[in-house]
Amino acid sequence: MSFSSFGSGVGSSGRASAPTLEVRLTRNGITESVHRVHAVVCDQRGRVLMRAGDPQQLSFMRSALKPFQAQVFVSSGAADQGNHDERALAIACASHAGEPGQAREAFKILWKSDIESEQLQCPTPAGRQSPLEHNCSGKHAAFLATCKRMQWPMESYMQLDHPLQQQVLKRVGELLGMPGAELVTARDDCGVPTLQLQLAQMALLFAHLGASEQPELERLSRAMLAHPDLVAGEGRFDTAVMRSGHGQVLSKGGAEGIQCLSRIGEGLGLAIKVEDGASRAKHAVGLHLMRQLEWLTPSTLEELGQQFLEPIPGVKLEVNGELRFDNGR
Repeated sequence: MSFSSFGSGVGSSGRASAPTLEVRLTRNGITESVHRVHAVVCDQRGRVLMRAGDPQQLSFMRSALKPFQAQVFVSSGAADQGNHDERALAIACASHAGEPGQAREAFKILWKSDIESEQLQCPTPAGRQSPLEHNCSGKHAAFLATCKRMQWPMESYMQLDHPLQQQVLKRVGELLGMPGAELVTARDDCGVPTLQLQLAQMALLFAHLGASEQPELERLSRAMLAHPDLVAGEGRFDTAVMRSGHGQVLSKGGAEGIQCLSRIGEGLGLAIKVEDGASRAKHAVGLHLMRQLEWLTPSTLEELGQQFLEPIPGVKLEVNGELRFDNGR
């Protein structure tokens, strides 16, 4: 599908309204719940190419931001200094399930950098034994390794005014074409800053991530695609999409109904926001729109649909609506 003749800039105003997508959960064919969803496709130039709902919808990016937080791990030289492999890069971008193999990869980042796991400041999940089992432990381990490489304070690495977090803001700002100091931040559940962005800005970031043109982002996207089992976990959407897509689509979700995807090598990013934050709705819309965009084969989408659109017998998720080309009006 070609988009070359369409689009307008991120954040532009004055467009005609585009209907939101609607996800219905039905039980034995009877509607039980309804979710409203916004979605947008952008290219690397920041042009809004297709949309449903409001491309300027504001939301915190949550864990979908992790590949861009991990960028500093690569750009600082910390990843190379510690001889960290692609598995380390993948776990740095992950929202993992706390499985032993995933926690072990986060530990290896610390071990290779001669850092004690007690220095992790992400919480220990309920019922678990270590912060290494927290879904953000890879990100935090990479943060600490970067601080050690750059000789930055390690005890305050989660603070917004820390050099590490300021570098994250700077790098994200550069990708968005704006000063990092203008980005709106808030504390994420794991303790580090997250960003409030327009949905179109999230799509722009993922357009960059999948374009394979910037060496640091290309290393991170390649690692995620090579090790989808580390990025999320068995039975989870991001792992299932990347494993089934055979390197065609990169997927990273965030809490409160955020889902971002990119088509590898094409410089296109897709961002999704469910108004009520439901994960089941963002997964249904992700599959629905990948079918419309022809990012995955019908047979692959059929297999994924069996897992995510029909979670239990008699219950189905149905998506109404589609992306529309953006004409800038």
